[in-house]
Amino acid sequence: MRKTWEQKYATGRPPKRVVLTAPYAGAPAGATMLVANPETVEARIRRIPRGHSTTIPAFRAALAKDAGADTTCPTSTAIFLRIVAERALEHLAAGKRPTPFWRVIGPDTPLASRLSCGPAFIAVRLAEEAQ
Repeated sequence: MRKTWEQKYATGRPPKRVVLTAPYAGAPAGATMLVANPETVEARIRRIPRGHSTTIPAFRAALAKDAGADTTCPTSTAIFLRIVAERALEHLAAGKRPTPFWRVIGPDTPLASRLSCGPAFIAVRLAEEAQ
């Protein structure tokens, strides 16, 4: 049986900082890289005010700064963004308040096209918040 996004969200793993022993994703050896978790990603998204948005690279930089790291892992951050977004869509379908993932995942990003809602949903949400 496939896990729900809620189950994927509840990893129980704390975020961690690792020192890179070799260059990775544009970060040099010796840099400190944050490997976040879905909870950390969600908490940072919730700090973005209504009507504002950011890019994924800027979001990753903010996560790193919050954790006292030089950078964040781009792969795990993308995975956690998807988990948070799909979980938010499950919450929306259940009548709960969703995490506003559209403030980070723009409609023109590759990640938007992989979400079950698609880029059009994100564009509508951003337009609603801009009013």
